[in-house]
Amino acid sequence: MLEDFDLNHIQDIEGARQAILRLLNLVEELAAENRQLREEQQQLRDEINRLKGEQGKPKIKPNKKPTASTLTNHSSERERRQPKARHKASKVDKITVDREEVLRVDPAQLPADAQPKGYEEVTVQDVIIRTDNVLFHKEKYYSPSENKVYLAALPAGYAGQFGPGLKALTIVLYYGLDTSEPKIVEFFQHVGILISKGEVSNLLIKGQDDFHAEKEALYKAGLQSSAWQQTDTTLTRVNGENHNCHVIGNPLYTVYVTTEKKDRLAVLEALTNGRSLNFVLNAEAQQRLDGVSLPATVRTKLEQGAPEQVLTQTEFTRWLEEQLPELGQQQRRHILEAAALAAYHAQQEFPIVDLLVCDDARQYTQLTEGLGGCWVHDGRHYKKLTPVVAAHRQALNDFLDSYWDFYAELLAYKQRPTSAEADRLSDTFNPLFSKVTGYAALDERIAKTKAKKETLLMVLKHPELPLHNNASELAVRRRVRKRDVSFGPRTDAGKTAWDTFMSLAATTKKLGVSFFEYIRDRVSGTNKVPALADLIAQQAEQHQLDASWNAS
Repeated sequence: MLEDFDLNHIQDIEGARQAILRLLNLVEELAAENRQLREEQQQLRDEINRLKGEQGKPKIKPNKKPTASTLTNHSSERERRQPKARHKASKVDKITVDREEVLRVDPAQLPADAQPKGYEEVTVQDVIIRTDNVLFHKEKYYSPSENKVYLAALPAGYAGQFGPGLKALTIVLYYGLDTSEPKIVEFFQHVGILISKGEVSNLLIKGQDDFHAEKEALYKAGLQSSAWQQTDTTLTRVNGENHNCHVIGNPLYTVYVTTEKKDRLAVLEALTNGRSLNFVLNAEAQQRLDGVSLPATVRTKLEQGAPEQVLTQTEFTRWLEEQLPELGQQQRRHILEAAALAAYHAQQEFPIVDLLVCDDARQYTQLTEGLGGCWVHDGRHYKKLTPVVAAHRQALNDFLDSYWDFYAELLAYKQRPTSAEADRLSDTFNPLFSKVTGYAALDERIAKTKAKKETLLMVLKHPELPLHNNASELAVRRRVRKRDVSFGPRTDAGKTAWDTFMSLAATTKKLGVSFFEYIRDRVSGTNKVPALADLIAQQAEQHQLDASWNAS
């Protein structure tokens, strides 16, 4: 920064001002570098202590409430929050009364002139936790003529050693409340149930085909309910190895899909509920490859010698190795992605997503016709700036005020969208994110936001879209908490069960259905709770989540 800085050239006020600006930004760079080096130094010290069998520096929270300058929380909740009047609603009218009991006054305590004045009602909530162990005497008949035994059947849900109530509670405790298997065993032992950890594990994983089928049905219904979907990804573990959990959803449902990787092909896999990908080199795939730098001989083979049918990944990879062994890694990846995307758009088993609301990760690009940006995610980059110069702090605060004021205008637009207001907001965006404050790190950040105008302002075209991806990030947190408590599944069956039941728990909550009642209904065979896919379809008609698509 100071290579072309010459004190002899400072002969006017403007030159001095530019010199000072450079020095102040140099101070910011050195301060940031110093913070980074201090953090790295402490990490190395902690690692050395760990290798010596000692402990690192403990993380002790301060006694006093941290000030704005010491906060490491990058949330923008305070800036975005719209003040609302708080009204405490009564819960009494929402309580289901299971039984009624009349309480009478002891006549011996009443004076002679006491007169009855009706009743004063008090609702008290309680729960009964006890065993309900049943000894079934199954009637048995034998037919000598048929040489056959006739035996009375157990009631629905009572197959095996445990009844539907225990089976449902086990699933809800583990997947709905993130309770670990040892703690579930301990809870049942306190109640008086004799059950082992292995039996709990079997109840959580084995024989859940009906639930897996319902998860698939609700996923298809969720994808059908809106042209747009929200998504995010988090690290997860399967048998001790790193995998990735993808979250896809909208206001009516949430689905979890675990894949080995997190690249573009993995996201495609997640959008079809973890199915193995197919590949086809049709016209769409060839068009996608037009922008890729490939030798002419390679393009000729791809266009003239490509198989016409849809291939599995194994078949397509073998074809590439046989026909195009000279391909580099990047070239191979581009061809795989183009063929997979073409096959995804050609298939009819799963609804195709038109738009994804997501963060800036590369793997989400090119998958859909459009992308919706996350203002909260973008805003975090500004919250991470920690200027040490007072003028820079003021510049950052002033810009953030304008940033969140513009965000509030977008919120208002979503309530009453008009073409005139959309044009005004689009025009307002450019000067706001073309500001030059003199604080280099802030100016660089502002320019990066401006480059994302199309995705951040996608809401002007589709007002139904959320302005942030918080719903997906909150869903991701559920997997993180589950991962912290139970580490991760150890088998493919366990991985599938995690995805299925976490999807069912999150979706029932969005649909206003009790997860426990839903699980108990299915386990007991009552089936009075409607299929979740049907509930999604019904509520989708009310919410009109893709009205702007239908209007166009």
